[in-house]
Amino acid sequence: MTAVDLSAWGEQPPLFVRLLALEAAASNKTKAGERIGMSRTAVSLILANRYPSPSTAHVERRVLDALGRLQCIALDEVITTEQCQSQRKKPAPTHNPHAMQRWRACQHCVNHPNCINQENDHARIH
Repeated sequence: MTAVDLSAWGEQPPLFVRLLALEAAASNKTKAGERIGMSRTAVSLILANRYPSPSTAHVERRVLDALGRLQCIALDEVITTEQCQSQRKKPAPTHNPHAMQRWRACQHCVNHPNCINQENDHARIH
């Protein structure tokens, strides 16, 4: 696996950029582009934060649709990044011990923005 330089995005690149970088590192930029329906050049420009369009919203949607699936250990299923965000924003379910265990796992997940640098195995990117 070859590391992809994301320094042009600053300290915390957006999730879609991190997902695209993981895909490019696991295979290559050409295959990552094929997976999201874009060219190798577009992938390179996105990863270098030099994409010519003022908005990357359409690229973000393509990446999240193609690569944004997470194996959620808290729910024990594959979910979208949107479902992940929705799940982690829910209040603590103090009425149900089993639901509270899932909620705690979610709050300490590597995909949770406040826990992004933690080394644990609560969820893995697919």
